Amino acid sequence: MRRTEPVDPDCAIEQALGVVGDAWSLLVVREVAGGVTRFDALQRQLRVSRKVLTERLSWLVDHGVLDRQRYSDHPPRHDYVLTGRGESLLPVLISLQDWGTRHVLGDGSLTATATTDSAEARRMEALVGSRVPDLTLADIRGAPVDPIDADTPWTVLFCFPGAYAPETGGYPPAWSDIPGTAGCTLEARTYTARHDALTAAGARVHGVSTQRPDQLAAFAAHESLPYAMLSDQDDRLAGALRLPTFRAGGSDRLKRGTLVIGNDRIVRATQFPITDPAASVDEVLALVRDLSARVRAR
Repeated sequence: MRRTEPVDPDCAIEQALGVVGDAWSLLVVREVAGGVTRFDALQRQLRVSRKVLTERLSWLVDHGVLDRQRYSDHPPRHDYVLTGRGESLLPVLISLQDWGTRHVLGDGSLTATATTDSAEARRMEALVGSRVPDLTLADIRGAPVDPIDADTPWTVLFCFPGAYAPETGGYPPAWSDIPGTAGCTLEARTYTARHDALTAAGARVHGVSTQRPDQLAAFAAHESLPYAMLSDQDDRLAGALRLPTFRAGGSDRLKRGTLVIGNDRIVRATQFPITDPAASVDEVLALVRDLSARVRAR
């Protein structure tokens, strides 16, 4: 039940919970971030009563978390989209996801990977056939860019925990003690080695991490990377697709995983977990070649 009278009006935690302190409100934000923006679709996805959903949507609109955008006048119908205030909740959702993965579904240990039978692996596999919503990530200059290349048949997004140029101060403390963190530089170099072959197969490659653009710029320059590196420091991609994450060095980090996406924004293949970063690049190249061959055969 929502409390209408805060006990401590100066407590930011309590004030925030007054807006998004029930499960349905946060789940609505989760679904809207993932591109489910219409009432009937939200009801089907959440399996919630029309009354409860109507109340939550109105509450979130009234408090500036969602914006209601009309797409039909007769009858009146609306899309619900995140405002800037709503997008600021994405790191909260990612933190809840990480806590649930680690402490509710897991044994509490910190890891940058997962098992093949984990909930994270199933969630990644379930992305195949889904649409990547319209969103932007920051390039190495900090400029917003669409991570999906509309002019190329396939976009490869390889997500990784973190890679640093030596002059930037190196990795966070105890980074190498976290299972699954090793191999980011090797993976990036292998994508460089396979870049021409991937381009010839019709793919555009983007590396994605939650590092700052300047950190990615330094790494890209140090390694002379021929492809773009994109920053998901605001958790837009992670929040929209519920990508596997972990928290280390005071920041949310992407677990290593790969998405192959068509220029129609539909996810065609995923890799997760990745136990051999270098071999995974060859697997992606084979996947892209196979997808292109299927298109030519139609």
